[in-house]
Amino acid sequence: MSQLSHTYRIAIKGFAGVAVAAMLTATALAGLPEGKGNEGKGRYYFRQTCKECHTKDAEGGLVTPLTKTQAQWRRYFVKGKHSGAEALTKIMTDDQLLDVQTFLVKHAADSLQPETCGK
Repeated sequence: MSQLSHTYRIAIKGFAGVAVAAMLTATALAGLPEGKGNEGKGRYYFRQTCKECHTKDAEGGLVTPLTKTQAQWRRYFVKGKHSGAEALTKIMTDDQLLDVQTFLVKHAADSLQPETCGK
């Protein structure tokens, strides 16, 4: 094997390693389990479940997708706690939480499509 061929193999292996590490890091930062949630369902679940307590004058205070950045929403769902102690899974199923997370992250304050969630 020539020195040039050996150098190319090392470079390709290094590039492949960096690419895999980047993908794993992106997945970990996303806070999403494998697969993606359904944004439309997430909007529905958020309106039906969360808005009862999270409007302007309600007990939980106003919460919309704009309340947090994408990174903040991801951390919130990775933490998995509602109001400090209660597990989010006591409020919704894992699939519903994934849908809500998808909706909130996609429309967060720093997203390409920021929005409130309407009424």
